[in-house]
Amino acid sequence: MIPRYSRKVMTDIWSQASKYRIWFEIEAHATDALAELGVVPHSAAKAIWERGARIAFDDADVERIDAIEREVKHDVIAFLTHVAETVGPESRFMHQGMTSSDVLDTTFSVQLARASDVLLAGIDGLMAAIKARALEHKFTPAIGRSHGIHAEPVTFGLKLAQAYAEFARNRERLAAARREIATCAISGAVGTFANIDPRVEAHVAAKLGLAVEPVSTQVIPRDRHAMYFATLGVIASSIERLAIEIRHLQRTEVLEAEEFFSPGQKGSSAMPHKRNPVLTENLTGLARMVRSYALPAMENVALWHERDISHSSVERYIGPDATITLDFAIARLTGVIEKLVVYPKNMRKNLDRLGGLHNSQRVLLALTQAGASREDSYRLVQRNAMKTWEQAADFLTELKADPDVMRLLTAEALDAMFDEAYHFKHVDTIFTRVFG
Repeated sequence: MIPRYSRKVMTDIWSQASKYRIWFEIEAHATDALAELGVVPHSAAKAIWERGARIAFDDADVERIDAIEREVKHDVIAFLTHVAETVGPESRFMHQGMTSSDVLDTTFSVQLARASDVLLAGIDGLMAAIKARALEHKFTPAIGRSHGIHAEPVTFGLKLAQAYAEFARNRERLAAARREIATCAISGAVGTFANIDPRVEAHVAAKLGLAVEPVSTQVIPRDRHAMYFATLGVIASSIERLAIEIRHLQRTEVLEAEEFFSPGQKGSSAMPHKRNPVLTENLTGLARMVRSYALPAMENVALWHERDISHSSVERYIGPDATITLDFAIARLTGVIEKLVVYPKNMRKNLDRLGGLHNSQRVLLALTQAGASREDSYRLVQRNAMKTWEQAADFLTELKADPDVMRLLTAEALDAMFDEAYHFKHVDTIFTRVFG
């Protein structure tokens, strides 16, 4: 986790204080359930809650737990020892029939679920920003490009509508991944419930807003986590896709849109004229990092027998880093979209740059409908298109000067084929599909 690319709302979820507080709640809820089952005294469960509430899990507590861990070489034992120092003799009833993975895995589920809620809220904000700009530029004409080359007209609003639809799919994926990851395992060593009743697991799960893990084998199966982090990688790729579109549009030769350049901002240490797309370039880099966490999550699926801890060190990295980085990226992209400077005049200039060549398909289809073979139609259109391209001519003028074309089409018919509105007649249909 790098503070430069972090927001407090997400880093708080992964703080040591937050982690230990969840550990304590799991242990205390489990003791409550054990008391209801008659395994431990009700007075002990009450004492654990009341005296444990005095522990702030602040820096001093964290330092104390770390000091104990340096001696015992076990983080959960160090935690329980520190809690016992405050709770007193009743602490012996904590962790009855449980194993460390019950605490660690269930805590990880809680943290990932909470992180998901922050990410989902962020995606909602991003989608709202994209929708507002899409509606603003619903009919702002722009040239569409394939292979980076001028193709046929689109609108800038359609570009943003596509992004909105993509993030709507991502939201559904993340909601599904959250449901899949939000499971609780309180099943004891090797997951057989030999020393703890399954009703304890059900109680803890209900208190923490989790589902019970059907078969935990001491650890929650890591296919759940693999799917979760893969989903984060897909969302990151969608962020990069939109970021790259903005970066291309900001190129000097295009300049159809650009990131907001604030007063006093500097673009280059050497060249005072520069206005660089630094935010979207940063998003490309952050997306690479989030995607990189998906692979180790997949490699964590294959653990030895009922469990090993080869996944543990991986998840101490990727849990915080992936969610914190993606949260920051979503917030940054939202700001970019909200403040994006759009240049409709430059879009018009670029649209007209090739002298009407973007209408070539309409002419091709009209020639075939007029009786020419597709091969001959293509040849006629292409030879006039190449003249337009190479001589900076006007496509419509070249077509009208071609006797082979004019034997099949009238001048009036050709004029009609260069009506720009033709390309936008279904924009409303697309927007209805996307936005309802």
